[in-house]
Amino acid sequence: MNEATASLKESVGRYGVWSGQLRSEDPQGAAERAEAAAEVEQLGYGALWLGGNTAARDAAPLIGATGRIVVGTSIQSIWEHEASEAAASFAELEVSHPGRFVLGLGVSHGPIARGYRRPYSTMVGYLDELDRAGMRSGHRVLAALGPKMLDLSRDRAAGAIPYLVTPEHTAQARERLGEGPLLAPELKVVLDADPDRARATARAYLAMYLKLPNYTKNFLNLGFTEDDVSGGGSDHLIDAVFAWGDEATIRARIDAFHDAGADHVALQLVEEDMSRLPREGWRRLASLLA
Repeated sequence: MNEATASLKESVGRYGVWSGQLRSEDPQGAAERAEAAAEVEQLGYGALWLGGNTAARDAAPLIGATGRIVVGTSIQSIWEHEASEAAASFAELEVSHPGRFVLGLGVSHGPIARGYRRPYSTMVGYLDELDRAGMRSGHRVLAALGPKMLDLSRDRAAGAIPYLVTPEHTAQARERLGEGPLLAPELKVVLDADPDRARATARAYLAMYLKLPNYTKNFLNLGFTEDDVSGGGSDHLIDAVFAWGDEATIRARIDAFHDAGADHVALQLVEEDMSRLPREGWRRLASLLA
């Protein structure tokens, strides 16, 4: 494990917040987003992971509004951002806020990415370009699911940030990565103990991901069936990829990822209204993690 990777693992700690809402570019909400980021830092989370196709420009305002928390992209699509641009943006942030930004990269999905082709080879070429631009591997992580991309996360980056996975996938990823690289899976959380209501909230949010073959293929590789990934997702699938229930149950689900080998878990709160910042939920999560 190189010095940069070791520093990143220490900086992000055991828990982070994954949020699509914090990446908004709406100027009217900028003050609230900055205030929310500062509160997340005060609550003790080690990292903010910005959902969707994000870039350094989305992270910069939140880094400026906080003092220590690491802000990462989860993920920046390699199809929509040139490697030279990504390296230059990283270098600019590294000068003004050393160690505060981590570049999370991914290959997205064929149905939604323009020009999608040979994703593994294209990622290798992208990393080559970052190297030539002077960006060290210890400041980037990959949204890896399969073995080949996990190998790249180990050999050409600081680690992996798998999205929409289970503790079983985390155990497999840790074995593939070895002990050194960062392993920081994302986990969706529904703060609701009512089974029907919690699963309904989860299923409504999961539906869009079940249209993306990279995720469904990964589920099938983990032993789920075609029935599990159809019709909005079976209860078995929902219960495997979401943490819901009372506080003890949710804490146990989060702990299962650490027990499986995760260094850090990026927690995404899922609610009926995903347009607002779930600040009360972040407070409740911080309390149960304390």
